[in-house]
Amino acid sequence: MSHEHNKHLVHRLVEIVNERDFDSIDEVATGQIASEARRWIGPFRDSFPDFHMEVIDVIAEDDRVMGYFKCSGTHEGEWRGHPPSGRRFEAIDEVYVFRIEDGKLAAAITVVEDNLTRLRQLGLAG
Repeated sequence: MSHEHNKHLVHRLVEIVNERDFDSIDEVATGQIASEARRWIGPFRDSFPDFHMEVIDVIAEDDRVMGYFKCSGTHEGEWRGHPPSGRRFEAIDEVYVFRIEDGKLAAAITVVEDNLTRLRQLGLAG
C-alpha cells in the first residue's frame, strides 16, 4: 500500500472515533487494533461524550504510520472508578505508532498519552 493510503487509514480512524461509528472500524483496522478500538471507544465515549481527537500530524514509512493527536473531552460519566466531575481536559497530546498489515491498521505498537495532564485538568491528580 502507498504511504498516502496508510495515512488515510489514521485519518479515517479518527473520524470513526469522533463520530462513534463503531460499525466502520473494520473499514480501516484488523486484528488487535480492531478489537481494542471496539473495546475502548464505547466506554471512553460514555465517560466523555463530547470526546474529540484532532489530527496534528501523520507520518508514514514502510509498514508503520505515526499519528500525533490533540484530544479534548468533558468528564460526564464514570471513568477509571472516578465519578463524573463535569470538568474538561483540553489539548492532551497523544502519539500512536501503528503497524499496517494487508492494507489496514493491525496494531498500535507504541502509544504515548499525556494522562498526567489529563488527570490534572480533570482534578483527579495533584
